[in-house]
Amino acid sequence: MSATQVHNPDEKPVFYLTQEYHPENSTTLGFWLYLMSDCLIFAVLFATHGVLGRSYAAGPSPADLFDLNLVAINTAMLLLSSITYGFAMLQMERNAKMETLVWLGITGVFGAAFLALELYEFHHLIAEGAGPTRSAFLSSFFTLVGTHGLHVTFGILWLVTLMVQVRKHGLTHENRRRLTCLSMFWHFLDVIWIGVFSFVYLLGVLG
Repeated sequence: MSATQVHNPDEKPVFYLTQEYHPENSTTLGFWLYLMSDCLIFAVLFATHGVLGRSYAAGPSPADLFDLNLVAINTAMLLLSSITYGFAMLQMERNAKMETLVWLGITGVFGAAFLALELYEFHHLIAEGAGPTRSAFLSSFFTLVGTHGLHVTFGILWLVTLMVQVRKHGLTHENRRRLTCLSMFWHFLDVIWIGVFSFVYLLGVLG
């Protein structure tokens, strides 16, 4: 950071910054605060589902609707995407630009597969008459799972944007910081999905 000294008529020195000042670790701290706020959102959605999860309104229950094999495949897609993002971060540390882009691309493919399976499940449920307005249980289910799906969608858009930035400008300090933030976000979504899989699907079918 540099500064330029300017003298006013009273001969008192005034300093003006000539370069943008970015406090060290401020982005990481701010992003952790964002993730904590997101935790509160999902905590509310989990609590809502916990209250309404057995309010079927004489309609279908989780055991009637959920295909655990399909959900297990979907879960594997998201968990694999977390592993491949980890490989991308390792390549970033090696300053290997092309390898980083390859692993980021694979991560995006797994993320897109997860979304495709989730949309297929939603379409199948709605086609069977089990839409979000059918019962309180289904309203809470669609809200919780749909909110997570929206986060994954935004994560993929962010991933594609960063791939363009890395391809154009390389693994600069700014791009490394952005990739680190996206890594935190992506792994956070994995943790949330494990909660969804266990609490919504497994307990719903087996409980």
